[in-house]
Amino acid sequence: MSDDENGGRRDLRMPDDDEVFAVVTNMLGANRVKVRCADGVERTARIPGRMQKRIWIREDDVVLVEPWDWQDEKGDITWRYEKSEADQLREEGHIQ
Repeated sequence: MSDDENGGRRDLRMPDDDEVFAVVTNMLGANRVKVRCADGVERTARIPGRMQKRIWIREDDVVLVEPWDWQDEKGDITWRYEKSEADQLREEGHIQ
């Protein structure tokens, strides 16, 4: 099925059980960013090494964050959405 047949909608990666949508609010340096998660919690998220040089993350990017079990106010970024994908998520009501 082409993008035209389903109204331009693409199947996007959705969060697993332990992941939440988040919006990057602040770049902290040292591979850390401040994110506002969909569950209402502000977290400090770490950009993992496998993403550091390959995927550039900027303020206002929509990402998936996996909160740490032992420290809920911190987490790891597991995915970054392109701008068009983020717009689609907003249209479908997944994020504000």
